[in-house]
Amino acid sequence: MHIHLADFIRNTPEGTAAEIALRDCVRCGFCIATCPTYQLLGDESDSPRGRIDLVRQAVEGKAITADMQLHLDRCLTCRLCETTCPSGVQFGRILDVGRHIVEQHVGRSFFESYKRKILRSIVPDAARFSKWLRIGQRMRWLLPASLRDQVPAPARAAQPWPENSHPRKMLVLDGCVQPALSPATNAAAARVLDRLGITLMRAPSAGCCGAVTHHLSAHNEALELVKRNIDAWWPHIEAGAEAIIMTASGCGVMVKDYGRLLADDRSYADKAARVSELTKDISEIIAANLEKLRALPAFSARTAAPAKVAFHAPCTLQHTLKLKTDTEALLTALGFELAKVKEAHLCCGSAGTYSILQPELAQRLRTNKIKALIGDAPTAILTANIGCQCHLQGGTELPVRHWMEALDDVLSSHTASR
Repeated sequence: MHIHLADFIRNTPEGTAAEIALRDCVRCGFCIATCPTYQLLGDESDSPRGRIDLVRQAVEGKAITADMQLHLDRCLTCRLCETTCPSGVQFGRILDVGRHIVEQHVGRSFFESYKRKILRSIVPDAARFSKWLRIGQRMRWLLPASLRDQVPAPARAAQPWPENSHPRKMLVLDGCVQPALSPATNAAAARVLDRLGITLMRAPSAGCCGAVTHHLSAHNEALELVKRNIDAWWPHIEAGAEAIIMTASGCGVMVKDYGRLLADDRSYADKAARVSELTKDISEIIAANLEKLRALPAFSARTAAPAKVAFHAPCTLQHTLKLKTDTEALLTALGFELAKVKEAHLCCGSAGTYSILQPELAQRLRTNKIKALIGDAPTAILTANIGCQCHLQGGTELPVRHWMEALDDVLSSHTASR
């Protein structure tokens, strides 16, 4: 695809990134067949190829309209199209540039701008989010049905973090919403890693990875969150922390991108690159220590396999981190019986703030995903991302949990029975 950048974006980092990514698209259309929003709406402008064409028009100086913004907003950023694309088009980068340009030129209504400002104010702030979540939970019964299932029930209590200290140490990102929505997740990861002789540490001043703010086109605001995390982690990295563990695959994608996002920042470029290098999904750490885990008395003493579960691989895990197959193989190796899931590549509709900003599409996608997940009669749904976990739980009576919690339960039950 030939690109002729308009003056307003020529010779800028955004323009260069967009031009390189856009040129890779050969308009073959393979992406259309697998795009979740195109499957629902049947409009080419709601497909990756259509959105790429809209961004091309924007960067070439064509009229930028509210209709263009609508189609870009409807994208889930699931990046399934990147998995499908034979040309390796980096659609996520094209979309980020396109949304940012359109936001600057078109703006939004007062209500839409305020809603996004509120999301950027509350969601990335763990304390503030926790406060408003508690208020929402108390008032849940007053809400209409369309909003009620977007307010999760109070989280189950987490088992205590281990008090042991081991020579091997790793950092973990608590994130912004996970401490309130599922405190058991990181506690379970800490307990499992403790059995492997690894201490999981939290840096109190670290927080939101920046993904929510970045995908709402507040790029400079997101970079401040990125820098805050780097500053919080850096003393621990200098002290020898082996890795930065992500138990939310959505955060993992963002943190692994810190090096690129700050590549032109003289003060942070090297540190950001190092942070990205050290960032690992929890599945990568468990896989690297699988034989040691399987040799634990609590594991080898089990008398029965866990019940059948369905694994929902978040889009960030399977289409960006490319860890779906590895995680499923890991669960099988750990003794879990995995239910068959049809069209496992499709998005559940959570997609960060998408379920709030595009509720109708998000609920239709969730209905389809839950139908696929429960088709083989699992007893629970396991996943690897907090957003997917809460979104799916709002549409099913089956328990939806992070897979680390299920693994910790298996190990803890065998330990308790001895």
